[in-house]
Amino acid sequence: MLFAEQIRAARGLLDWTQRELADRAGISLSTVKRMEAGAGPAQGHGRNIWALQVTFETAGIRFLGPGEVGDGPGVCFAASTGRDD
Repeated sequence: MLFAEQIRAARGLLDWTQRELADRAGISLSTVKRMEAGAGPAQGHGRNIWALQVTFETAGIRFLGPGEVGDGPGVCFAASTGRDD
């Protein structure tokens, strides 16, 4: 499950604008804005939530569930694979 807070945090770690995220994920800017709004589970079509998650993971973001860090969900950079891409 992807949370609105995680979307905002992941975008911040990558220093991406909402427009850049929308373009990379292949979804509309208004969809990104709507999914980032508020708190709790991201609201939207499953395919759009999946598109964001895959886009972030491809960029090196790891999503942390509740209990993995603090009291709620979080994000961090994934461990380096040691490859020079």
